[in-house]
Formats: sequence, structure tokens, C-alpha cells
Amino acid sequence: MNYKIIDNFLPVEDFKRLQKLVMYNVPWFFQPQINAVHTLDDNTSYFTHILYDYEGWPQLYSDYFRQFKILSDRLKIVSLIRMKLNLYPKTEKIEMHHPHIDYEMSHKACVLSFNTCNGNTLLYDEQGNYDKIESIENRAVLFDASKNHASTSCTNAKARWNVNINYV
Repeated sequence: MNYKIIDNFLPVEDFKRLQKLVMYNVPWFFQPQINAVHTLDDNTSYFTHILYDYEGWPQLYSDYFRQFKILSDRLKIVSLIRMKLNLYPKTEKIEMHHPHIDYEMSHKACVLSFNTCNGNTLLYDEQGNYDKIESIENRAVLFDASKNHASTSCTNAKARWNVNINYV
């Protein structure tokens, strides 16, 4: 599998500023499905805050977007597709969410963790095997999001917080 893990992705002071913003100030919006593969009957849900989405034309969804410019700069993004914050509430046992792709076209993704917990990002190979990337605060995982990947919940923290960035 082709991916890259970068610990201490942001300088500490920049990371702490974004972490505080995400964990204490951003409004969250309930999503009754984790991704399009899930159904409304499977009891998985989470909260998101979309910062930016290019659905046919550039669309700024949140006034908080400019606070995250440091991520675009750090990743040297040529064209941003989507940037969204995720909050997976604590569950009684780890829930592995269904594998999915973000977009069919080849593109890059970055998932940056805002807290350390036992939730994970799962990156799949062609045979359905996966590597488990631990959620460690200020850890980024870079990968091709047109390949199967998945998320999990956590059991040892109030929630799992991260930002998911799709770009070329």
C-alpha cells in the first residue's frame, strides 16, 4: 500500500490553535450515515463541519476555512477538492465503517488527527487487506482517496476528531 505518515505535521503552536478551535468552538452537523455505503438502518452516524467543497464550482461553506490555510500551505495544494472536519463520537466497542472511496478520479487525501485515541484510519489494498493507521494527535496520513479506505470510532476518548482534505 502506498501512503505516508507524518508525525508532528504542524508546528506545535499552530496545531494547538486548530485543535482548540475544532474541539471547543466549531459547530457540528449530524450525519445519519458515515458514507454512501452505509444505510440509515446500520446505526452508524457522525458529525461533520464542511469547510470547503468544490461541487462543480468552488464553494466556501464555513467562515472557519481561512483558519485552516496553514494545512493547504503545508500540503502544497494545487487544487482543493474538499476540506471537512469529522467528529466520531465514542462508542461502546470499536465500529469499523464500510470501506469507500471519496472520488473516482485519482486524487490525494490527508487525514490529520486532532486527538490521540484508539480510533483508526484503515487503508485497503486490492485484495481487501488493510493497514491500520492509529489516531495520534498531530499525525497526518497521506494517501490516494480514490482507493478503498475506512474510518473507525473510538472507545477510549469522548470522540475522535480529524480533518479530511481531498486535493490534487
